[in-house]
Amino acid sequence: MPIPDFQSIMLPLLKYAADQKEHSMRDTEQYIADYFNLNEEERKQRTPSGLQRTIYNRVHWAKTDLIKAGLFTKNGRLFKITERGQDILKKSLQHINRAYLAENFP
Repeated sequence: MPIPDFQSIMLPLLKYAADQKEHSMRDTEQYIADYFNLNEEERKQRTPSGLQRTIYNRVHWAKTDLIKAGLFTKNGRLFKITERGQDILKKSLQHINRAYLAENFP
C-alpha cells in the first residue's frame, strides 16, 4: 500500500486521539503506519529533502490542520483532542479533508 496523503490521515488521526489522552508524534506515527499497514520500506521512506520520514511528515501536516481547525490542542510536543474534535467524531464522517475543515471551521 502506498503511503497515504496527509488528508487521508486526518480521520484516523482524530479517531486515534478520541481517548482524550495526550499523544506524542512518535507514538502517533507508529499507530498511523500500523493503521495503514505500511511495510518497513514505506515506514523508512524519506521526503525528497531526506530530512524526515515521509509518514512522519504527513502525520505532522494532518495534525497541524486539525490543530488549526480547533479539533486538537497542543501542549509543547504533545497534542490532545478537543471537545470540538469529539463532536466531529459523533458525526460518523467517512473522511475529513482540508475542504471540510475550511467549510466548517473558517
